[in-house]
Amino acid sequence: MTERRPPIPAPLGLIAEPFYRAAVAWRNRAFDASRGVTRLSVPVFSVGNLSVGGSGKTPMVMRIVEWLRAAGHRPAIAMRGYRAVPGRMSDEEAEYRNRFLDVPIVAQPDRLAGLKPILDAGQADCVVLDDGFQHRYIARDLDIVLVDATRSPFEDRCLPAGWLREPVESLERAGIVVLTHAEAVTESEISNLKSQISNLISPTPVFTARHVWTSLRIAGAPDAPIEWLRGRPVIVACGIGNPAAFIAAVRSAGAIMPGAVERRDHHEWNRADIEEVRGRLGRSPEAWVVTTEKDWVKLNRLDLTGLPIARPVLSIDLGSEQELLRERVLTPHRTRSRPVS
Repeated sequence: MTERRPPIPAPLGLIAEPFYRAAVAWRNRAFDASRGVTRLSVPVFSVGNLSVGGSGKTPMVMRIVEWLRAAGHRPAIAMRGYRAVPGRMSDEEAEYRNRFLDVPIVAQPDRLAGLKPILDAGQADCVVLDDGFQHRYIARDLDIVLVDATRSPFEDRCLPAGWLREPVESLERAGIVVLTHAEAVTESEISNLKSQISNLISPTPVFTARHVWTSLRIAGAPDAPIEWLRGRPVIVACGIGNPAAFIAAVRSAGAIMPGAVERRDHHEWNRADIEEVRGRLGRSPEAWVVTTEKDWVKLNRLDLTGLPIARPVLSIDLGSEQELLRERVLTPHRTRSRPVS
């Protein structure tokens, strides 16, 4: 399991944490009583998490949208559009629009207002909420909660003493829990974490998912196999919630990593950042830059002349549990018996 420094150092974080937890509890009691909650006319799926950043919501949302479309449904994606620069799409919105050219996408804090014209026009028959576990103004038929297996919520604290948005007991609201980044921990760690969560939320199912790279995208060239990285020097450039997992994956692919340029989650890359990357490359002239798709949508707006950049294509691997999870996702189209959460 990896550790992160809390956003506010102790003792200030520890002093503030009880007030944060009290505010979260008050807010959840109101939602539990259905105050301010709207139930839409179509099934709603939420993909969210307990902690801040890095659990794999974007690839999971993409997988669910693919399942719904393959089953003949017309999903819309609703998200906040976090840290979007005025006049530009957020990084996740850009990823979704690049992947799904004909899927309606709402990216605004008031997701309900954004969804209304889409649903009124009959453009969607279901909704997938990106980062929706805490966005409870819209009732959901299924709450899918992701837990990063490299960061046990049982070993963390609530903001600002730690990185949890809610206490771990909030998992009791989940309809499904998925442990992500299972490839980065041992089988024993997966088993222990799964047991802890199951003891808390049984009989709610707990699935296990691995993040896998299927290929490499290289601008102006055909996709390359992941093996292309083996023995190759690379500079990692990323601004994501869990950079350690991405860097570990680069090393696992066999790349030699002489350096990395790390930025905070949702970072808006700029010319100064690019100059730092160029400086790193200058010390390793044979190296390539490896970045994420999430970062690429912002990097690609800058002058990247002369920068050899590759980005892995990420997928979620659910192994033998995939069909069971897929069936549970499709069930709300056949019944809407779940209570408002």
